[in-house]
Amino acid sequence: MEGVHCDNHDCTIENVWWDDVCEDALSIKGGTASSVSTVTGGGARSADDKVIQHNGLGTVNIDGFYGEDISKLYRSCGTCGDKAKKVSVSNVYVVNPGNAIVTVNKNWGDEATLSNIWVKSSGDKVKICQWSQGNANGEPSMLGDGPSPPLCQYSESDVHINGDVSQSTGTSSNSTTTTGSGSSTSTKQASSGSTTQGDEKTGASTSLRGSQNQDTSEQTETSATSTKSSKSDDNKEQDDGKKSQDDEKTQQTEQTEQTEQTEQTEQTEDKTKQDDENTEQTETKKSKDDDKKSKKKDDDDN
Repeated sequence: MEGVHCDNHDCTIENVWWDDVCEDALSIKGGTASSVSTVTGGGARSADDKVIQHNGLGTVNIDGFYGEDISKLYRSCGTCGDKAKKVSVSNVYVVNPGNAIVTVNKNWGDEATLSNIWVKSSGDKVKICQWSQGNANGEPSMLGDGPSPPLCQYSESDVHINGDVSQSTGTSSNSTTTTGSGSSTSTKQASSGSTTQGDEKTGASTSLRGSQNQDTSEQTETSATSTKSSKSDDNKEQDDGKKSQDDEKTQQTEQTEQTEQTEQTEQTEDKTKQDDENTEQTETKKSKDDDKKSKKKDDDDN
């Protein structure tokens, strides 16, 4: 069973995902030598054969694609006759390619241009671009692989095997993400063409910045709290000082009042004593007067 068919070439396929590829994920047919079809973003998993099958004429541009457990990402038809085809592959990430990234036909004038190719593989050798002898009457035969302009145009610096994809830089403008084989992977085409590992590194950097911002925020909060606490302590000291002054004033006032009361009491006691003395003197004088009167009366009586 085949997947998507572009019957008249000049198609734009953007951010399309194939989770389980049967015969082909995308077949590009028809068109002329000037036809251009573009595959941007998206990805495919579990393809026993090719993902993108190019049967027509013209050019296919593949940018920012992700493949996992696939045999070939692109295959120029090896049985469709003498039809020259061109393919441009950039900013792709392929995990566990079974055969090759690209396969073209040497005898029919195919051309493949590759750049920023990232591959994760446990195999001893990874074929990036291989070429075959096309056969319109039977099966094509493989001839070789590796850089061979104009058939396979790329250099060693364009290919990264089991490298750190976070270092990838690309030119595509879309972003796609997928998860498979127990690991998360992402093909990011913005200005980096990176994949999950790149995203993970970016996420780690973002987390670190977030942590640094959090630390800064905590320091700011701590500083603010410390300042507030210091101000509170200062205010408390000022309040305690004011209270102490008020207490001293109150104590002085109480002492003054007590002194005044003591003086008043002493004055009252002195006055009372004086009054008693005056009363005693008055009584003594009265007694003397009474004696005088009594004596006089006696004299008069005699």
